[in-house]
Formats: sequence, C-alpha cells, structure tokens
Amino acid sequence: MSLAVTTEYRQPSDEAPLAKRLIIGDALTSEQLDEQLLPKKRALPIFASDALSSVAYAPQELLMILLIGGTAFLAFSPWVAAGVVALLIVVVASYRQLIKAYPSGGGDYEVARTNLGEVPGVVVAAALLVDYVLTVAVSVASGVDNIISAIPELNPGRIEMAVGFVILIVIVNLRGVREASFAFAVPTYVFVGSVAVMIVVGLTRTLLGDPPVASSAEFAVQAESLTQAAVILLVLRAFSSGCSALTGVEAVSNGVPAFRTPKVRNAQMTLTLMGGIAILLFSGLVAIALVSGVHYAENPCHLIGFDCEAGPQPSLMAQVAAATFGTGSILFFIIQAATACVLLLAANTAFNGFPLLGAVLARDGFAPKALNTRGDRLVYSNGMVLLGVAAMVVLVIYRANLTTLIQLYIIGVFVSFSIGQIGMVRHWRRVLRQTPAPSPDAAAAASARRERRSAHRGLVINAAGAAMTISVLLIVTITKFTHGAWLVFIAIPILAILMIGVNRYYRDVEHEIRVDDTTRFGADGDLAIVLVNRLQKPVLKAVDYALAAQHDKAVAVHVAVSDEESAALQKQWEEHRIPMKLVIIESPYRSYTAPVTKFIKQYREKFGSSVVTVYLPQYIVGHWWESLLHNRRSRRIAQQLMLVHGVSITLVPWLLDSSRLIYGRRSRPLPGDQRAGRPAPEPQRAGRRASRPAGPPTPETEGRSAAAVR
Repeated sequence: MSLAVTTEYRQPSDEAPLAKRLIIGDALTSEQLDEQLLPKKRALPIFASDALSSVAYAPQELLMILLIGGTAFLAFSPWVAAGVVALLIVVVASYRQLIKAYPSGGGDYEVARTNLGEVPGVVVAAALLVDYVLTVAVSVASGVDNIISAIPELNPGRIEMAVGFVILIVIVNLRGVREASFAFAVPTYVFVGSVAVMIVVGLTRTLLGDPPVASSAEFAVQAESLTQAAVILLVLRAFSSGCSALTGVEAVSNGVPAFRTPKVRNAQMTLTLMGGIAILLFSGLVAIALVSGVHYAENPCHLIGFDCEAGPQPSLMAQVAAATFGTGSILFFIIQAATACVLLLAANTAFNGFPLLGAVLARDGFAPKALNTRGDRLVYSNGMVLLGVAAMVVLVIYRANLTTLIQLYIIGVFVSFSIGQIGMVRHWRRVLRQTPAPSPDAAAAASARRERRSAHRGLVINAAGAAMTISVLLIVTITKFTHGAWLVFIAIPILAILMIGVNRYYRDVEHEIRVDDTTRFGADGDLAIVLVNRLQKPVLKAVDYALAAQHDKAVAVHVAVSDEESAALQKQWEEHRIPMKLVIIESPYRSYTAPVTKFIKQYREKFGSSVVTVYLPQYIVGHWWESLLHNRRSRRIAQQLMLVHGVSITLVPWLLDSSRLIYGRRSRPLPGDQRAGRPAPEPQRAGRRASRPAGPPTPETEGRSAAAVR
C-alpha cells in the first residue's frame, strides 16, 4: 500500500520581517507571474528609459568634443548627428529581426552562442554585463549633473547623492516589474513630452525671427591647434560620443519574456516606438543647441569669460531650457526635474537587462545558480543587488564624474552589437540553406517563397548592421582607448574567462555526481553519535532525536580536554539516568574533530563499514551578533567531519528566546514534547526561563534505548 500526500504551502503575509515587507512588499506566488507581464505602454518606460534618456547627454558630448577645435568645428555637428541617426535606424531595424528570430530573452548572447560558438557568446555576455554596470553609473551621474545644474549648492554631495539614488532604484526594482513600471512611467512620459514641447517652441521662435540664446553663446573658446589627422580623429571622436544615444537599444531584445502576448509583436512595436522618439529628440536637441549657440566645454576654464571658480557649467539641457523658457521659469524647472528623473531612471533599463541576462547565463552554467532564482516579488533579486553594488563601486571610484565615466561607456554595447549582428548574418544564411526546395503544392511553394524573402530581408538588414557597428566599434576603440576605455578591454576578457571557468566547474561537478549503474544501496551498519560537551537541554533534545531514529547503535561521545569536566559530566549522566551510553575520549592536545574521527575509524575496523550519523546541537538566534557568540565550535566540527567518508551530520536546532524575532514565538519545548503532541509551555517574561530536570527515563524511553544501545 502506498500513501501519496499532496500539500500546498501558502506563506502568511506577516511571516517575512516587517522591514522587508515595508521596503519590498508582500511575497507573490508563482501563479502571479503572468500578472507581472507588461503591456506596451508600461514596457516603453521600463525598457526604453536608457535609450530615451541618452538624448539628454549624447548631444552634449557630441558638441563638447567638437568644441575642442573651436566654435568653427560646430559646423560638423549636423553631419555627425546625421551619421548617428542613420546608425540608430539600422540598429533598430536589426534588433527587430533579432527579436523575431530569438524571442527567449538571450539577445545578442544567445545569437552569438548559437551561431558563432561558446567563446563569442561569453564575450558578448561579458561586454553586456560591463555595459549594464556602466549604464547605471553614467545615467545616475548624468542625472546628478542635471540636478546640480539647477541647484549648484548640491555639488559637494555629488557622490553621496549618486549612491543614494542607486540604492533607491534597487529598492523600487526589488518591488517587482509591475510596480517599477508604474513608478517609472510618469517621469519618462513627462520627459518625452516636455522636451518635445521645448524643441517645438525653440524652433518655432527661430522661424518667427526670435531664436533662443543660450547663456554660453557669448563665451569664446580657447581652441587647440590641430593637424589634418587630428581634425579627422576629433570628428570621429565626436561621432563616437554621439553614439552613446544608441545605448539601451538591445535591452528590448533581452526583455522579450517580460512582455504580454503576443510577445514578439509587442517587443518589436516597443523597439520601433523607442527608436522613433529617440531620433526625434536627439535631432531636435542638436538643432536647438546650435540655434541657441550652446558652448559646452570639456574643461569649462577654456571658455573665455566663464567664471570656472563660481561652480560647474550648466548642462546642455539646462542651457537650452533656460534659453527657451527663461531661467527660473516653471517650465525650466519642469524640464530639469524631468531630465534628472529620466536620467536616474535610465538605470532601470540595466536593472531589467542585467538580471535577465544573468538568469540566462546561470541557466546555461556560465554564472552562479543564485542568479536564476526569483525573489519574493518574482524578480531576479540577486542580480539586481549585484548590479547595484557594482555600480556604486564604480561611482565612488570615479567620483560620479560624467565626463570621465562617459569614456568607458558604449564600448561594451558596440562589442555586443557587432558580434550579435555577425551571428544574425550566419543565422539567416543557415535559414536560407535549410529552406525547402520549391514544391509542386501551391500553398507550400508560397510559404517557402515568403520564408526566403523574409530571410533575404533579414540578411540584408543585419549585414548592414554588422558593417556599421563594426566600423563604429573601431572608431570608438581608437578615439576612446587612451581616454580610459582600455579598462573596459581588460574587464571584458577577465569576466569572460571567469564565466568560462564557472561553466567548466559546473560541468565537472555534474559529471562527478551523475547517477550511474555502479551505485549501490544499503549499508552494513548504522551508528549514531551524539556529541556532548556539557549536559544541557539541547544535548537532551539531540539524544531524544537519535533514539527516535532507531539506529542500530547510538552512543554519546564526549571529547575530554579536562579531567574535572569529564568527571562532572559522567556523574551528571548517571544522576539523570540518560538512556544512552556515554563514551569519553581523552584529548590531551585539546583537539575535538581528530579524536572523533579516530573513534569512527576504530569502530569501523571492529564492526564493519557502518554509516555514521553525528548529531550536533545548534542554537537558533535572532540577533546577528549572537551568531558570533554561539555555534563556532559546532560549525567547525561539522565542516571537518563532513570530509570523513560515510559520515553525515544532523544539526539539532534549539531556539533561544531571541529567535522569536524570526519565528514570532519562543521555543521551550522539552525533549520529545513536540513529537508526542504535547503543547509547548506558555511564553515567559525575560529572565524567567522554564527549566526542569530530565527526570528518570520512562518505560517507553527505556524500551527504545534498550533497542538502540547494544
């Protein structure tokens, strides 16, 4: 007769600590995962905030680099901006094809690993992970810059503000994708709307003969003398800085599983909408900045007439808003607040992409398995926390300086762009080879033609994308390498090697633990050992558990480092008539594990290769500092005994009063009370601990001990 029991556990809402519930919220069940999926209107601010926010600093970086050569070099800016827009169009079209072919959420990593092999896939993954960390750092630093542009008095607390914003974004994301989408939707849409209104107003004023004038338009620039080759490099460097507007485009392809059905169509539409908005805002800001005469220098002291001691120069967005609406106007502060919010929230794109990619890597064995575990709110919380910590470290090291951080940026994303597009070219070529030959059946022939047309279209788009992204990667590498980007080229290979090492480790462990036909069940003997230091209630509970398990043999072992202590224990053991044989082992060198190991070895030599179960009492505490005061020796003994072949460790918990902080109650059951169904004593006030001697053994325990100890 077999007994099948099906149970379902429902976690009470008050079981989690109060602080955790207040910060993160109540836990969600796995069945609620579908409710967390996003419609297009909420997916746009979640996945597109990085790409949309980059238009706040990409035009600034583009014009800043050109201004190194003097104001005359600003004439190149329309052509450089046009190149960025053309590249953005091609990349968006390319990623629409990628979403269609690989909707599982792996993005460029899955494309590269499937079509190019393991090493290219891992390199892409490493590049994306590095880029996600830098996305958070750059977005937060840029947001803080815009806040300081509106309130210069906050400049001394730049680093603290940046770290605080990262912590806030981590907390919001830990509450779940759905709640994060609500929190981030309003600032993103306000930013898009307010910047669009600013561009329309500024261009309209220009057409009416009253163009806005920026506060920096009157400043001349100390131009550097450049050779013809340096001019070309300067223009290319400006182009590479403007290409930061492309960051975040890949996030939608990594987040397809988070969309509502039809997932592919919704993801493609979101990507297209994001690309269109980014192009309009980027082009409009470059145009209005040129019209208003914004002069934003890499070193503000190079602006002739600017008091560089008075404070940092206002950002391009702040100057354009002030020129269009007036400094101190309500619309100026709305623009600044919306820009700061969306730049800070742009980091949210990374907080969706990084955990999803980490989960895919963990599933494939290239990252720790913990990254593939969903938290209480059904998000990959371990990945979010890891990303937040890494971003805060980068912000502290680089002092939240946007100009320095931007030099490290976009290298990783263009590495993934390039390898991903090459992988898509190989994918479409394989599809064309595998397309069935023309069939006499009209319907089948029409389907084959449609499939081939789709593959040819995808091949052309992704080939163009590959050519352009590889070219940009070379430009970015050449122009940014000596400005700090060399660190990224060191970080990506190191991270890739670590991931391959993790994969090899998991592979070796899997091979080692794989079930085979040589496995045999059953053992010749069964010995239980209860380790005893002093006679206390936790020891009695361990003795009771060992007797209840009905091992072939059960003994209590005391490692004697003091003759007085061992004699006192022996006397107490006899006085309380403990129903288990006590064995005392002398340890003149005050070692605990070695004498127990020797005892097990001698027992096996005499009685055969028995399975040994060691029972160790362990305190359960409610305060972190109590862990430093208890269980140190038991943990060390357990770790060492687990290395002995054929030995298993059973930890017998004893809940101290402080454990009610975890479980909401105190634990003072006597040995055997809970198994026998007897209620635990009522909680007592601190200082009045329930205590009673174990008493003589009952007939039940005597009978059990007679069968257990032979």
